[in-house]
Amino acid sequence: MGTNNWWPAQAEAAMAMDPADWRTELPFDKRQRIVNRILDALKRVFPVSGQEGLNELRKIAVRFEEKIYTSATSQSDYLRKISLKLLTMETKSQNAMGSNLPYNSVGNSKNP
Repeated sequence: MGTNNWWPAQAEAAMAMDPADWRTELPFDKRQRIVNRILDALKRVFPVSGQEGLNELRKIAVRFEEKIYTSATSQSDYLRKISLKLLTMETKSQNAMGSNLPYNSVGNSKNP
């Protein structure tokens, strides 16, 4: 999968529809950087090996960004929704990892 052809054609069409829409002012490279940040977060939560796993995570990141992009009412709403979702995902992942630790390794132990 090349780096130039991973973007959905619907996104390009949506940007061309309404020149007053906030989406027309969001540069394409900024969206790519946001997708890359989403991908980095997904890799931390769902470690994968191999190119196939990485391609699947990239598809998930692109679909997630596209969903938020189309539903957001402004650029700040877009960034807020993505940030909150990533924070929630990473927090849930950390909590799940913490709950899998043995009882003695968590909490305030009085023994050094």
